[in-house]
Amino acid sequence: MDIKNGFVGAIGNTPLIRIDSLSAATGCEILGKAEFMNPGGSVKDRAALGIIEAAEAAGELRAGGTVVEGTAGNTGIGLAHICNARGYECVIYIPETQSEEKMDLLRALGVDLRPVPAVPYADDNNYQKQAGRHAAELDNAIWANQFDNTANRDMHYRTTGAEIWQQTGGAIDAFTCATGTGGTLGGIAFALKERSDQVQIVLADPAGSALYHYVKHGEPKVIGDGSVSEGIGTSRVTANMQGVPVDDALMIEDSDAIPMVYHLLQKEGLFVGASTGINVCAAVELARQLGPGHTIVTILCDLGRTYMSRLFNAQWLQEKGLYEAVKGIQ
Repeated sequence: MDIKNGFVGAIGNTPLIRIDSLSAATGCEILGKAEFMNPGGSVKDRAALGIIEAAEAAGELRAGGTVVEGTAGNTGIGLAHICNARGYECVIYIPETQSEEKMDLLRALGVDLRPVPAVPYADDNNYQKQAGRHAAELDNAIWANQFDNTANRDMHYRTTGAEIWQQTGGAIDAFTCATGTGGTLGGIAFALKERSDQVQIVLADPAGSALYHYVKHGEPKVIGDGSVSEGIGTSRVTANMQGVPVDDALMIEDSDAIPMVYHLLQKEGLFVGASTGINVCAAVELARQLGPGHTIVTILCDLGRTYMSRLFNAQWLQEKGLYEAVKGIQ
């Protein structure tokens, strides 16, 4: 028998999916790591587990404790599931700009949810900093601190990167994905480069983030007017991104990423969010740069179910100036 041990046992070992239409169009193997198939529905289940297990091992989190985090949603969802399974309380600070579906799901999971105004990281009222202060006021509590807690990156190094190498049989030419905390990209980059320095690591960045300029010019600088994507892009270099071996960066506009979300749904049957659209657009662009015959892997981050009122709402798309871009695909 092959039986997983509870919610935690089901995290990881997600399949690698060939995206047929895009592979045929580019002459490359475009492969997506199906992280939406984690039990909490996203790639962030891995970071949540890595952070909690590291805190437990260090004696920082004990029975009956509390996990506090500032998150755009998916890490909070993963933390909430694991806290329920482990018997911890969970407090989540979230920017009030995030989708209602995410907030409703977090409440359903029993989280003490605290929506706060979305302000830059430099502001003391930033959601991450509020989470850190609250955790410091509690006994037997941790601030998960997913952006600067390298247990996040370490989990992807041990699991996601190793899985991609094994699933491709080492026949991988490039990996690309967007990043918010830096954990997914960082951990996978270290794992793949350790196995072959010929694998290209390419960061995909939405407009309004500072990491494209960081990779290209060595310093973070915000470029563009922003993106409708949630949980990716950042104005600073996190601890999880420091020292990561990145070869290049691509900036992906919403006008390309959102139509890709609809293409994946209508042509591939994959119901995913905007960050996945950015990732897959970057994989296609990278395939065009490298030419036919290469294998490019990216991350299929989460399901579209938590973006119904936005990405899959015609009125919202019209308000964002994106409806015409997807109209012909619907």
